[in-house]
Amino acid sequence: MDEKLSKVDPRLLDLLVCPLTKGRLTYDREHHELISERAKLAYPIRDGVPIMLISEARKIED
Repeated sequence: MDEKLSKVDPRLLDLLVCPLTKGRLTYDREHHELISERAKLAYPIRDGVPIMLISEARKIED
């Protein structure tokens, strides 16, 4: 994936929270996702835009 398209503004990451838990998110560079540990969900980042829809999130298995 083009690195330029996958980057997210760090200031945006400071503002975003999980829509389900309202908790903090961590950025997974390798998978281009925002991770909510509490909800066990990974929100995709497409073309540099975080997709913050629960229906679009991937469930994280333990």
